[in-house]
Amino acid sequence: MLIQNGVVHPMDGPVIPCGFVAFEEGKITAVGSMEALPAGAFGEVLDAQGGHILPGFVDAHCHLGLFGNALGFEADDGNEATDPCTPQLRALDAINPQDRCFQEARLGGVTCVLTGPGSANPIAGQSAVLKTTGRWVDEMVLKAPACMKFALGENPKAVYNERKETPITRMATAALIREQLSRALEYRDKQDKAQEDQGEDMPDFDAKLEALSAVASGDLPAHFHAHRADDIATAVRLSREFGLSYVIVHGTEGHLVADLLAREGVPVITGPCLTDRSKPELAGQTLENPARLSRAGVKVAICTDHPETPIQHLPLCAAMAVRYGMDEEEALAAITRNAAEIAGVGRRVGTLSPGKDADIVVTNAHPFDWRSQIRAVFIDGLRVRD
Repeated sequence: MLIQNGVVHPMDGPVIPCGFVAFEEGKITAVGSMEALPAGAFGEVLDAQGGHILPGFVDAHCHLGLFGNALGFEADDGNEATDPCTPQLRALDAINPQDRCFQEARLGGVTCVLTGPGSANPIAGQSAVLKTTGRWVDEMVLKAPACMKFALGENPKAVYNERKETPITRMATAALIREQLSRALEYRDKQDKAQEDQGEDMPDFDAKLEALSAVASGDLPAHFHAHRADDIATAVRLSREFGLSYVIVHGTEGHLVADLLAREGVPVITGPCLTDRSKPELAGQTLENPARLSRAGVKVAICTDHPETPIQHLPLCAAMAVRYGMDEEEALAAITRNAAEIAGVGRRVGTLSPGKDADIVVTNAHPFDWRSQIRAVFIDGLRVRD
């Protein structure tokens, strides 16, 4: 198939004012200006009519499929708030691909999401990266597990204070995480010794430590829910102690320590932005946050945190970042290339590069124009919206 006569945003190179994207068997085969359009027959041609051709949008942090739309407790599967340490939980076992919000994601041009447990627990469980089309979650997966979700600050404190159980302070939250990571390292060390020396006994299987050992060894990224600057500092401190590969999620007060985050080289997934300051640790919330982080040199993604902001409004969240000072192409990168790279699936999605999945959005105007309409959405080369 060929999509032609559009403003092409490859996201791995300059914008092409009038160009094309070709794809076959679910993969992009060519991208370029109309003058370089290869000769040959195409099975189907879509004329973008001067609109914009972009990679499918990627939401790097949400809870899509884990909190059922317009339903109550029976569809609330994002927080196992009965145990503060649940690394063995897998989002795949709770995601409902029949949730109508998957369709709304597609209608909004969101073709890929990193979705997982919420932030009630200091250690919440394993997230997954999915395409937003399909009936069987196992067939929608790009990467699972994609990361381990940790949470600092107000959420664990509030949940466990109500239960009169630990942790009810930031100290206890960090201590629990530190203790479990230390135990995971010890567990992995015993496994390694048993494999090297037949005289050593293999440790008894522990589902929690088995899941955490990949994080402690740096093989599985840690995504830290952190709003306040001091909680962000705790995430950095813990990650330094254990040599973690890590990402800051939300980073509401990241703008207060933007230079320090840039120095650490840690990516930040900002958002949600279309919400009120619903709790004390959001007091420092500002729509300038993504711009200030980006200007400092931090790799930034923008998320909806669905259902906090409905997932179809991901481009609007990025548009708001532009309104408050973010470079336009950087904001597009924050919901395409950067988001895909931070989610660990940049080799498959996030740019219009030959060989990558044909996840493509066609709009009739720039996607940050609130009047723009999506004309077509393709996932793996199949049209899912027209």
